[in-house]
Amino acid sequence: MKLFVNNLVFAGLVLLAASVPTSHAQASPVMDERQVTLDQTLEWTMQNEQGAVYRILISKPEGEVPDSGGYPVIYVLDGNAYFASLHEAKRAQEQFRQAIIVGIAYPGEAPHNFLRRSYDLSPPVAEEQNTPPQGGQDELLDFIEHSLMPTVAERFPVDANHQSLYGHSFGGMFAIYALFTRPDLFNHIVAASPSLWWNNSYLLKHERDFRQQVEAGETSVIHHSLSLIVADNDSLQNQQDASQLYQRLEDLSAYGLRSSFHKVEGEDHMSVPFVLESRVLKQLLGTRGG
Repeated sequence: MKLFVNNLVFAGLVLLAASVPTSHAQASPVMDERQVTLDQTLEWTMQNEQGAVYRILISKPEGEVPDSGGYPVIYVLDGNAYFASLHEAKRAQEQFRQAIIVGIAYPGEAPHNFLRRSYDLSPPVAEEQNTPPQGGQDELLDFIEHSLMPTVAERFPVDANHQSLYGHSFGGMFAIYALFTRPDLFNHIVAASPSLWWNNSYLLKHERDFRQQVEAGETSVIHHSLSLIVADNDSLQNQQDASQLYQRLEDLSAYGLRSSFHKVEGEDHMSVPFVLESRVLKQLLGTRGG
């Protein structure tokens, strides 16, 4: 009898243990696993005249068309790395939702395509220095001006007088080159940690030409702005070059060019773009890029 009772108790314990769900049994099975997508975005593919392929990432405008008749547009270089955080910062702040953000990105998942950006964002160099290949800055500007901007304007009402360019590092250098050589293309520029030292400070010649044209009245910079931003842990040369460029351009405010310089505390060259989203949006969308 005692053995029979013990067997019943043992059987009951086994049944009880079987009825208690394990941690694996408690977890819900994953259903319909998919990649994360960003709401209110589009993506399409384009080629430049040389056949190079770009991914174009679009943060769609929300709300009524502004009184200007079109939406402001921000073009973002290295879109693989910087588009998503700018898009979400824009959508989270109601005053910025009317803007269109256009990420100029490359095929693939890498945040930075080293070979493509080295070519696209740089000036030509001597053959013995051309590793990796460089010198595509005007090809990219031609693509933006003659292909990308018209395509964006076909799809959305665009404010032609409120178009901006944002770039970091090589992208910041490229953005300043765009200001100096095609000042009518963008109204507002934000250059974060620009590589002004590149190729023996090649931008100095373009800066002198730009200044001469502005002072001679050949180029209008009314309602134009340039914002220079560095990290306090950027290289000392990066910080000094950007600060000195700001000081040299400051007196062009008499002709309408508004310039600013800002140092971000506690960040370095690679981290600084990821704390700038709201500052960039305010610089480019607040009070006509003020």
